This record gives sequence, structure tokens and C-alpha cells, in this order.
Amino acid sequence: MHLEDASVEPTRLTLWGPGAALEVQHPLPGVLRLRHLPSLLHTGFAPRELPPKDSWAVVGGAPRPMDVREEGGLWRVSAGELVLEVQRGPCTWRLSDAQERVLARCEWVTGDAATDYPATRFHSRLALHAPQDEAYLGFGEKVGPLDKRGMRFVFWNTDVLPHHPDTDPLYQSIPFFLALRQGRAWGLFLDETWRSEVDVAAADPHRLVWESRGPELDVYVFAGPHPEDVVRRYTALTGHPPLPPLWSLGAQQSRWGYETADEVRSIIRGYRAHRLPLDCVYLDIDHMEAYKVFTWDRTRFPDPAHTAREAAEQGVRLVPIIDPAVKEEPGYAPWEEGRARDFFVRTDRGEVLLGDVWPLRAAYPDFTRPEVQAWWGGLHRGFLDAGMGGFWLDMNEPSSFALRNAAQSFKVVTGPATDLGRVEGPTLPYDARHGARRHLEVHNAYALGMANGTFEALRQLAPERRPFLLTRAGYAGIQRYAAVWTGDNSSWWTHLEASIPMLLGLGLSGVSFTGVDIPGFLGRATGELLVRWMQAAAFFPLFRNHSAKGTPLQEPWRFGEPYLSLAREVLELRYRVLPTLYTLMHEAAELGLPVLRPLVFHAPEDAEALHANDEYLVGRDLLVTPVVRPGQARRSVYVPRGRWLPLPNLGPPGSVREGPEHLLVEAPLGTLPLWLREGGVLAVTEPALHTTTALWPELTWHVHVGPEVKGVLYEDAGDGYGAARRTRLRGGTEGGRFVLERHVEGAVSPPRDTETLLLHGLTQPREVTGARAWDVEDGTLRVVVDAAWERIEVLF
Repeated sequence: MHLEDASVEPTRLTLWGPGAALEVQHPLPGVLRLRHLPSLLHTGFAPRELPPKDSWAVVGGAPRPMDVREEGGLWRVSAGELVLEVQRGPCTWRLSDAQERVLARCEWVTGDAATDYPATRFHSRLALHAPQDEAYLGFGEKVGPLDKRGMRFVFWNTDVLPHHPDTDPLYQSIPFFLALRQGRAWGLFLDETWRSEVDVAAADPHRLVWESRGPELDVYVFAGPHPEDVVRRYTALTGHPPLPPLWSLGAQQSRWGYETADEVRSIIRGYRAHRLPLDCVYLDIDHMEAYKVFTWDRTRFPDPAHTAREAAEQGVRLVPIIDPAVKEEPGYAPWEEGRARDFFVRTDRGEVLLGDVWPLRAAYPDFTRPEVQAWWGGLHRGFLDAGMGGFWLDMNEPSSFALRNAAQSFKVVTGPATDLGRVEGPTLPYDARHGARRHLEVHNAYALGMANGTFEALRQLAPERRPFLLTRAGYAGIQRYAAVWTGDNSSWWTHLEASIPMLLGLGLSGVSFTGVDIPGFLGRATGELLVRWMQAAAFFPLFRNHSAKGTPLQEPWRFGEPYLSLAREVLELRYRVLPTLYTLMHEAAELGLPVLRPLVFHAPEDAEALHANDEYLVGRDLLVTPVVRPGQARRSVYVPRGRWLPLPNLGPPGSVREGPEHLLVEAPLGTLPLWLREGGVLAVTEPALHTTTALWPELTWHVHVGPEVKGVLYEDAGDGYGAARRTRLRGGTEGGRFVLERHVEGAVSPPRDTETLLLHGLTQPREVTGARAWDVEDGTLRVVVDAAWERIEVLF
């Protein structure tokens, strides 16, 4: 790809070459768009005409002015915090920050195009220099450690059963990474839904190469310098998640195999009889008549609305599964309507494409079209009227077990796409038609369109409620509509350990509301694995126990004692920390920051933190270090720079440790090691059997006293869009005095008369003012204050 001359506009720079172009725009502060078109000559447009392009992922920003200058054989673009220099001739560019520190360097861009039947084949590549000391994190739902350097990934949403610790690709495609070098971060997003691959300095240790089967490489680059800055900018571009209903953060129970309404009732009774918190039960495909989506098997579920009301009386919501495949059956309304209105994906020959999924012969709605999304969303009305609490979107890669009138066998393509009729994995063929587009282009966006249509319909059909959707597949921007779980894992200790960096990678890629199947969807879990997995997931935003037919039942009481009691303790811990989790979900909705964060997110200069793959931060200040290997009663823990207070199980504190330090920590089966950073605040409540409101009737603040203390709590009704309240704590120590002040925004009054402050680190106070009562217990100053308190002061 060569560039020879330029067209300069106030908000756009277009560089032209023989059959190629590079378009540069500045959509947001700290963000540049570099749209590479190396095969422009083959796209059917005039030589100096850029084809229009809409993005599935990008929802934020608008073209902003840039300063463009041509200086001695290169074009220099200044856009606030970023400076781009593009070389005349072979397409190379260099990205720097405002201090002229080089962030990235593009070494070459190439594009191949070959005319073929039924469509032209493209292969576009972009190579970046990969400095030896640069780490690459993110990439969405991918296996491996936090730092993906030395790995290669394919972006092609795939239904994999079973998958393994090295399986790639999986269900989500989010082509975004956060690069980190010498404590400074930057990011890159390839906005291409086409099948793509990335070689992260694997084949060549000095080069990172993106490849796309499309005619373009539409790249967004993000300034740091901190990881938080990169993620904020990326989510400003691709969207923030909505604040979910509180109940969706509670305990969830699921199984492919709850076949009747009576069985669902028995599961809820089991939870209540064993005094186990529960907020949600999922209904898998067994609720359908002949596996037809949006139907009920009235033999198994004779009165779904009555079943939902009974569950609601126990504080439990029902969430049915929704698969995209529509059974080919005369008289079945979704089939008849979809066919009559031309809403289904078609074969290359123009027939409605039919594949075998659970209902056998089935068609696939074309979710790339807004009118199909709206139609599909409206089909949820009956389920909402029956009292369903949310929806579980599955098989939406899309998955197809076999094809009836297209390619008849699956051929996994490992090299360049040379045959558009091929099928890669259990899905639709490359040449299937979505309007004027081919499946090869829009496959990765299929689930995003399904989620978009469902979410918007729920906003219209039930405007007083916040939608809850859980999806298996997705593309960049999926966080705007749905929570994500990592698919059909297994009851293996390796999957437990691998779940932590996978969820951290999703969080760095904008997806905050995430979780995994506890304690594995496939296989046979032990009581030890159940407890350890529940402990590891105690702070995951999504907390769901799920299993498959043919595997042992794995509700907590199936494992007997001591595992039942230990599982109850973890569930009670989960419900105690809901004030903090809910606050962090609100922060994600406002700022786009992840709830779960790798240690390096707040210690980017720390090489040891980069490799802490089995630990995670909840927000900024709570460090979770679960045991993730069998038979261990202690584990090695790395604490980064700062002073860290051990709070195992949020019980009595241990002795403060000064980081950075490697520690050997006792962690018998009933213990989850937790650590609170100096200056950190953790809001907790009392456990309950189910959620009710996020205006907490009882509230306790854990405060690790230090020179600077900061904390925040967000409260509202827990659902809907009514009034809210935000409480900020600020304070610190100076000399022999500790002061903590509270500031409240919002007029909502919580239903509590007092609050409790647990001030860790003040073991010998001389005087406390502003308190209703105080004492010292387990080495912690316990202070009871009026609910309307504004200031306390402790002399020590």
C-alpha cells in the first residue's frame, strides 16, 4: 500500500495512492481513527471515492478538528494528546503522545484481492512493531495469561463443546488490546466484523500482525498514559454498559435439565430449605414446545405465569433461554411471519437457509437489519406478560449442527479463505447472504444484532424495568446490551484458574458484567471444587451455577457437608458485598471501567503485577486471592505497592503487609483471602435470602485508615429509573488525628437509622467525636453513627 498525495479537510485527512487510501479522523479526545483501504481499487467505487461504512461497535464521538501539516515527505497530524506521522510512499506511520513519546509504529499495510465466484476475496494485513518489553492485554474472551504476547488468535465466534484451556476461537470476538510498556499504556481496536486473526509477536517476536478477510483495516488508537485512560476512551467509543437490576447480581441457579415447572419449584424450595440465598433460576430449552423459540411446552409448564408468580413470592426471577433458530413448521407464527417478510438469512442461491439446531430444520433471522431486530424484539412480549425476569441469549454465534440446503460438511479453515462456500465450525457458510452482505463479513456481529433488538424491545415493552440479558456470543460493544458468560466450560481445576485472566481480559475490553458457569458446565465437580470456585467467583459480577444434562446435579446441597455449609458462607459473603458490587456496576455504567481489574491496572509499572494471573482487584482497593488448585490449604500471594490489610472472609483482620511482596498465606478450605488497600473503603450489608432494594437497611463501612481515605456508595431502588443517592467518604490521618467526612448527593433517604464504621488501623483511640457509640473489637475501632452523620474525628 503506497500513499502519494492528500486531501485535507478540517476534520478529515485522506491520503491517496494507486488503488489505496488511508483516512484519518479524530472522533474523541485521545482517540484517532485510521481507516486503511489497501484494496480500494477492487471495491467497486471510483478511484478517489471512499465506500460508506457503518460500524456495529462505535456509538460515541464525532469528527473533531485536527492540525495537519506536510513536512518533508510525511504528513503530521496533531490531535490533542496524540500525534500521528504518516510517511509518503509505502504506508508506514508512527503514533506518539503529546510528549513525543512513541506509542506505536506501523511497519507495513498490504491488501490482496482476487475476483472469484460468488464474490471477490480479500486479505488485508497490518504489521506493528512489537518492542520486546511491551505487553498486550485484552483481546476479549481469549485463553492464556493476562499478557497475550507470543500467542495467536482467531476472531470468529464459535460454538465449542467442550473447550479446553488452549481452545481458540471461542464465543466472543472483540479485536481490542491494551498495550503496556515501561508503565505507559495505549490501545488499539480493529473495527472489522470480518473473520480476522492476530499474531501477537508469535511468528516474529518483533512484530504484531493483524489480518482481516475484508477489504479494510479500520483501526482506532487510544492514548493513555494509564490503563484506566485507555479503557475509558475505548468504552466512550463503543459504549458503556447499562446499570443492571440489583437482582441480577444475586445468586443464580441453572441447569440444562430442569424439565418441568415442578422441578423448578423444587430447586427454589431446596435453596430456601437449606437457607441459601437465591435470586434467579434459568429455564433451558426444555421449557419449549419441540424446541420452538417463544413457545411453552404446556405439558411440562402448564401455567408459566403462575410458576413465575410462585417464584416471585420467594424472591426469585425466572429467565428463559432464547435461541435464534426458528423452526421450519407450517402454522408456527415466527416461521410464517419471518418467511413472509423476508427476515431470514438466505443461501447464495437465494433460498431461505435452513440448518439443524435443537428444533432440527430451522431458519436464522437476519439480525444485521434493524427491521428484523425490531420484529424479533417484539416476540418477547408474551414472555414478559408471563412474568419472566430477563432473557438468556444462547446459540447466537450463530450455531448450526448441520446445514440442509447449503454446504453439507464443516471444513475448518486454518489458512487464507479461498472458498467462500466453506463453513468454518458449526455455523453458516461464508457465502450465506445477509441482505447485500456475506456471512464472512457479518458473522461476528450476529449476536450483537440479536442483543440490540432484544434490549431495545424490553426498554419499550417494560419501560419501568431495567432489561437483563445474558449472552454467549458477541462483538465489540456487546456491553451496551448484555452480560456475558464464558460458555460451556468444564469442572476442571484448570478451567477455574483460567477463568480469572479470561474475565479480566473481557473487562479490559469493555465488558464489565461477566461470569462463568460454577463449578463447570460439563464433567463431575467435587465438593472441594464447588467451594473453591464459588470463593473465586464471590466477586464476579455474574454469579451462576450451571450444569449440563448427563452430569451430576450440582446445587450446593448435593455435595453434603461440610461443603453445603461452606457454600452457604460464600453465598452470604456475596450478599454482604452487594453494596460495593452494585456501586461498581454503576461506576461501569458511568465511566466504562471494569469491576474486575488485573493488579497491573493500578500498578502499570509493576512487572510482577503483570503476571499475577490468579488474583484480581474488585474496583481499586479490594484484592481477591482465591485458591484455584486442588488440595491446597495455603497459596502464594503477590501484593503490589502499598499497605494491605488481610481481611479473610471479611472477618477479623490480620497484620498489615507492605507491598510489593510475595507472601505465603494460609487458606484452608473455608477461607477466601481478601486484602484491603490502605485508604480503601468497602461498603457491606447483612446477608439475605434474596435481594429487595439497593437502599440498604443496614450498612457497614470497612475503612483501612491511612493518610488519604476515599470511598463511594451508590444507592437506589435496585430497579427502574427513579431517584438515586451517592455517598462519598473523604478523610485521612494527620499527626495523631483521623478525620472522616461524608457528603451525600441525591434526596433519597435510605431506610436505616444508624451506620457502622469499622476503622482498621486505629487500635488505641483516645477520643472519638461524632459517634453515637464506639468500642474496640478484634483490633478494630467500631464506631456507630447516626444515618445522617457528616463527620467523625478520632484522636489516637
